[in-house]
Amino acid sequence: MHSEDLPLPGTRDVRATLDAPDDADPDAAVVACPPHPQHRGHRGDPRLTAVSEALVESGVACLRFDYGDWDEGYGEREDARNALRWARDRYDRVGVFGFSFGGAIGTLAAATVDPQPDALALLAPASRLTADLDAAAALADVTAPVQVVYGTRDDTADWRPLVERADELGHETVEMSADHFFVGQHGKVADSVGRFLVKNLR
Repeated sequence: MHSEDLPLPGTRDVRATLDAPDDADPDAAVVACPPHPQHRGHRGDPRLTAVSEALVESGVACLRFDYGDWDEGYGEREDARNALRWARDRYDRVGVFGFSFGGAIGTLAAATVDPQPDALALLAPASRLTADLDAAAALADVTAPVQVVYGTRDDTADWRPLVERADELGHETVEMSADHFFVGQHGKVADSVGRFLVKNLR
């Protein structure tokens, strides 16, 4: 695997790392949305890097990015949309992965960007950021296959409304005996999320 740091286009200062296989030129990529930036969320989050490594092993690139300056979720949604546009210009198929706050951002971006991504995977997603940044409601507007992975011992994120909505819409939900951070289970998370994304992007 090789990694390249780069800026993303847009009006906000957004930096990213593109992970790709050493011996292949992938035609698919996943945009990885980190957790809450005000709680030290960043593109080097171990859950994001574990999923990225699993994707690259299967021949799919992964773009992990940091949000620009804090903007209550609105600017962060645009950062994710810009990352998706960047990836769509370069790859035939594009997916999204988001953890916690990043799960809400990934959902909100996927539902409002054109064209929409080809797959959406969420890990312990926040269901709502503000009154009008409602990820659970936005899920109905996502046309791609969706997977939601959640921990039954997670008392950090309000994931239940989004998981319930995913079930109602017939999407894949995966229950794990885990806390919000999936301590000791990053490999298991990467296997589940990576398998879902690769299946829908290859």
